[in-house]
Amino acid sequence: MDTLAQLRAGQLAGIKRLDLSCGLSEFPQEIFDLADSLEVLNLTGNALSRLPDDLHRLTRLRVLFCSDNAFTELPACLGQCAQLSMIGFKANRIEHVPGTALPPLLRWLILTDNCISELPAELGERPHLQKLMLAGNRLLQLPASLSQCHQLELIRIAANRLTELPQWLLSLPRLAWLAYAGNPLESEADASALDATPNIPWSQLYLQQRLGEGASGVIHQALWEQPSQAAQNVAVKLYKGSMTSDGSPLHEMNACITAGQHANLIKVEGRIVDHPQAQAGLVMHFIAPSYRNLAALPSLASCTRDIYEDSTKFSAVVALRIASGIASAAAHLHQQGITHGDLYGHNILWNAQGDCLLGDFGAASFHATSDSFETRALQRIEVRAFGILLGELLERIESGLSAEGRELLEDLQTRCCQPEVLARPGFAEIGRELQGMESLPVI
Repeated sequence: MDTLAQLRAGQLAGIKRLDLSCGLSEFPQEIFDLADSLEVLNLTGNALSRLPDDLHRLTRLRVLFCSDNAFTELPACLGQCAQLSMIGFKANRIEHVPGTALPPLLRWLILTDNCISELPAELGERPHLQKLMLAGNRLLQLPASLSQCHQLELIRIAANRLTELPQWLLSLPRLAWLAYAGNPLESEADASALDATPNIPWSQLYLQQRLGEGASGVIHQALWEQPSQAAQNVAVKLYKGSMTSDGSPLHEMNACITAGQHANLIKVEGRIVDHPQAQAGLVMHFIAPSYRNLAALPSLASCTRDIYEDSTKFSAVVALRIASGIASAAAHLHQQGITHGDLYGHNILWNAQGDCLLGDFGAASFHATSDSFETRALQRIEVRAFGILLGELLERIESGLSAEGRELLEDLQTRCCQPEVLARPGFAEIGRELQGMESLPVI
């Protein structure tokens, strides 16, 4: 983290990224001294309520973070920043978003956890818009102009006041990741599954090392000591309870439970009760250390695409097993009336044999299990996410794949990603095709 003293002393000349979190209530004018180099400005965690009208003097500025501040309006000066493509104003008190605040190259907009009830029509006039984060606001509808955003791939609209998903949204040709939980339009979770989940007293759990932390909670390894039984290694996820970019963590917990059991999902052992701070949590099956994440989260530059290590390579057999496992898990979820909403490599654990687990239900949403345009469209939007994953696996197969086998997989990948949403195959069909390929000598 850079310091205000360093900035004022001229010690940061030439830097491309500046991070300042020191209780600022006014924008430091010394930032303009960095105009020849500054590309990323992070002012998260201050007390700012306005930005200077001449912000456009930062001619190289591409990324601006102003989350956890005191803005009540998205600053209009942003619209004059010619190179600005990513804007983050999460957890402010924003009520008004002027159309003039949206820069021409806008690609990624984060307005999570604010007080916004309406968005400007100009949002749909930003042709590069690819990622839109709007969870935790007061939106009653989305601007119809968004139907023109044919590059939009990820949208988070959970925890708003939407009563319907417009048909144009479900028909966007590149949309792959959609989260809409916690709106009046959403179907209810399966109450029988929630009621049948065992309650596990906090007193039976002994936390050990931390395994990881995400936007919605912290995961620890733990010992579960039940009366008259041997202690069992488990994973404990304690939810933070605050709004994330995907939606409500408590909704995520319900989705995990309702998903039920499947070989390619992490088993839920039960729900924690009697936590001393009344914190919500789940006890889950402990995953062997041989499993690792398939990919890392997208970067600022990749936007909606995961980052893979150069060393991540597969045999055709392993890649096909991963693809089949995830397709099977997604088919199971859809049968339960759940869309995962975040079907990505970074949410997949795998081992050297190709065993895999789909995790992180933070963006999951419930939909009707009856057949309808909306149900089919929601499921086929997720199919496009799978098609992108399949393409990433294909790029990393280094052995065991014949020319015929590659052609079959590339054809399936193309059909999963085609722009006509309802023309994509469903996961049941995808699973059958992948299983058929496993028996072919060409793979």
